[in-house]
Amino acid sequence: MVSACAYSGAYPTGYGLYAKNTEGQPEELFEQLQASGFTHFQQSGTGAIRKYYNYVRVTPMVQPLDVLGQAWPLHDETAEAGYYAATLDTGIRCEVTVGAKVAVHRYVFPEHRSARVVVDLSCGGLAIDLGRTVPLRAHVESLGNGRAQGTVVVEGVPLSVYIRVDSPGWRQMLWHDRRLIEGGTRLDFDRIRQTTLRPFGMLYMGPTTAGQAVEIQIGFSLRGCEQARENLYRECGDRTASFDVVRAQTEDRWRDHVGRVEVEGGSPARRQVFATALYHSLIKPCFADDESPFWPSSGPFVFDICTMWDIYKTQLPLLMALFPDKAVDLLESLIRVCEEEGNFPIGYRMARGADRFFRQASALVHTALADVHALGLGDLDWTWALVHMYDDLRRMYGEDFYEHGVVHPISHTLDLAYAAHCTAGVARSLNDVQLAGDLDARSRLWSNAFDPDTGLLVDSSFYEGGKWNYSFRLLHDMAARIAMVGGNDAFVSTLDAFFGYGAPRVAQPGKRPGSAEMAAGYLLNRFEGLNNEPDMEAPWSYHYAARPDRTAEIVHAALTWQFGTGRGGLPGNDDSGGLSSWYVWASLGLFPVAGQNLFLVNAPAFGHATLHLGDRDFVVETRGHRETSISSDGLEENPPPQYVQSARLNGRPLDAAHLRATDVHAGGRLVLELGPQPSEWGRKILPPSVSDPLGKGART
Repeated sequence: MVSACAYSGAYPTGYGLYAKNTEGQPEELFEQLQASGFTHFQQSGTGAIRKYYNYVRVTPMVQPLDVLGQAWPLHDETAEAGYYAATLDTGIRCEVTVGAKVAVHRYVFPEHRSARVVVDLSCGGLAIDLGRTVPLRAHVESLGNGRAQGTVVVEGVPLSVYIRVDSPGWRQMLWHDRRLIEGGTRLDFDRIRQTTLRPFGMLYMGPTTAGQAVEIQIGFSLRGCEQARENLYRECGDRTASFDVVRAQTEDRWRDHVGRVEVEGGSPARRQVFATALYHSLIKPCFADDESPFWPSSGPFVFDICTMWDIYKTQLPLLMALFPDKAVDLLESLIRVCEEEGNFPIGYRMARGADRFFRQASALVHTALADVHALGLGDLDWTWALVHMYDDLRRMYGEDFYEHGVVHPISHTLDLAYAAHCTAGVARSLNDVQLAGDLDARSRLWSNAFDPDTGLLVDSSFYEGGKWNYSFRLLHDMAARIAMVGGNDAFVSTLDAFFGYGAPRVAQPGKRPGSAEMAAGYLLNRFEGLNNEPDMEAPWSYHYAARPDRTAEIVHAALTWQFGTGRGGLPGNDDSGGLSSWYVWASLGLFPVAGQNLFLVNAPAFGHATLHLGDRDFVVETRGHRETSISSDGLEENPPPQYVQSARLNGRPLDAAHLRATDVHAGGRLVLELGPQPSEWGRKILPPSVSDPLGKGART
């Protein structure tokens, strides 16, 4: 539930150097890495999500309170899963770790007669235009003996804290507008506006000897200060110094999480990027059981689903494989949201309101529900889930879709037709034949979105993309979609144009690109390189046109050149782990076709990989694998792709370039023979489509 990091105010998470930008290279807000303190509840690589959390800033200082908000350069940074440390220019060594619902800070001070730790409960958002978050109401209470508590209502959600500091001889005071309140024990703010906000919070102050450590423990809850206190004592106990204990517990949990996938071979840089990608894949969403501020009952509550549009194709299938209980909890939480709010959200923040990112897409929860149902995970009430799935199809954009069979933005037509297909499968399994038949008919309306003359989507508005980006998503009837454009050769020719085969290199825009330069780039109608969601599955479209060799080339190029170690190692926003999950799957030689109980198979980036799926393992083993570097290695100028020559699943020949997801989840061994040249493997049996379930359709 809790995240914590150094806070500079930069985009997109509050850490770093950069201003917000959507075109060209980002501009720097600051000349050097710096921090004004350490905040909580960061986003994880999302784009413009309106508000950015960064609540409850904790600042160690040896300066007067007047300079609170000043930022100091960061030195000697250390980052590990569950741990961050850096030294401020003031000479204070800062460490922070988190548990499930707590954060623990430890500050080692130089000798000073009046050191202090300041907790700012008014801080939130980013230091960019319209990026600030202001609480609506708040109260802070000093309980004495190093204890304090408070609640701030931000974006309609009450965030409560319980604070514990053990520093004998230090004073404990409230402050408001950077002025200490001598003898005060409580602050209350009933109405706060941008124009009336003055910073407020808690302060601990006293002398330090050189090397003296001060620890501050913070429990969090969305259900009041008492539950925040319970959360603190549950994880930190009665210990006055719990930093090392919480850090060790969190390290153990991350070691277990990242250890669910083991890879062998590859360069050190490639292994580092893979492990980092797996870590990034599992940071969000935030699982906060028994913490819903919107309904009183216990059970799963999940937020920072930012957004389904980002994660439903890659990250949610990864959760289903490695952490099926978490995937089921997520869907159970979203079903409860649907009950409370009337529809499934596309994204769900730690906020109240109708702004649930519905413009991005429609009815994406249906895809994840269909997968969980096909895999037999959990014990969801599927009769009740089906009621919500069906009702949700007729809300928002779904109303026009039901009436006209097409809706704009046109990508929503594809979403709703696909969701109808996913829902039909659940209905059929529950023996609701009439509903399944009606939904099957509506699922075929995806064809209304395409122009048969071009084989692309019809002209429309598009969210963060254009019709070329959106035209190559993996539909439930790819055979009919390919036939519409004239068959495999014509489809491959269009895909080749999108990926730039035979075209000159594209010049990348620099800082502050002009409108003419950007317009010329958009007119190229080219693949953006994984930096946005519509492009993530496009390379795998070749599988449906009997060209898995093309998939191998594009995926290999992306894994080699677009990801690296160090800062800037991603080709775009990670979007809550959606992009990193793509990297994990692609490196394993697998890609989930969300909603279809299907994986596509490709040459992996490692010679051997094991997915630990509960009490079962699924092993991807290769023969003839050649180790290749990535861009940050600098060892090989242009490592060639490798191609699957043949495959065996559990000892039996696998002539198709796809597997059922249930086969993967059951555990087993996939052995891939690799070679330097394309082969005929995967060209005779294509992935299933509604109109061609056995993949035997005509080929050119």
